[in-house]
Amino acid sequence: MSLLEVKGFHAHYGKSHILHGIDMEVPEAAIVSLLGRNGSGRSTLLKAMMGLVPPTAGTVTLDGWQLCGRRPFDICRKGIGYVPEERLIFPNLTVEENLAMGVQKGAPGAHRWSVAEMYDYFPRLKERRAIRAGYLSGGEQQMLTICRSLLGNPRVLLIDEPTEGLAPKIVEVVMEVILDIGRRGVAVVLVEQKLTIALKVAREVMVMGHGELVFRGTPEDLAEKPDIRRRWLEVA
Repeated sequence: MSLLEVKGFHAHYGKSHILHGIDMEVPEAAIVSLLGRNGSGRSTLLKAMMGLVPPTAGTVTLDGWQLCGRRPFDICRKGIGYVPEERLIFPNLTVEENLAMGVQKGAPGAHRWSVAEMYDYFPRLKERRAIRAGYLSGGEQQMLTICRSLLGNPRVLLIDEPTEGLAPKIVEVVMEVILDIGRRGVAVVLVEQKLTIALKVAREVMVMGHGELVFRGTPEDLAEKPDIRRRWLEVA
């Protein structure tokens, strides 16, 4: 049985129909890369699973618990963490205060993360723990957002474009952290524009196009489908 299940999922922005009957499953501790061009609906899917965009049909369940219709903080407490593309740190709070805002009991069975583990992942944050988060670089803010989400002790972590605008060295660090998160039993749904990175970390890939899932398989399966890559991923 999958940990996270999405069935017949639809969502709208006003009159615009964005998600068209999405069906997907995420096993426990799996890293799933959600691929597609800009505008394909990937970010909307994460927001809808998090309760930030109300679905118009379908269901999302976490270990059998229905998420649809719940408020985002309820969904978070049940075990879904979210790292938004916009990062949304608290700029007037210090790094340490931002991390403290993320600490909560978490869902039963989830790995219990500590602030010390966050500093082990990103020593730069420890060096700057007394600095207001608004003065951090983009890469440091991304580190902070990932850590704040982990301190909620999620069973599933939704991550939206974590490497956007980051220097290559920081990208490598972030990818290693995502891999380690999976090794510790947390399932990850990763929206990532850089195909090489998405394929490197994922056990499974799903491709979205026009608000639908058009492919699901392993990275090796996708490599054998050049037509899928040309039609739904490559930019002419």
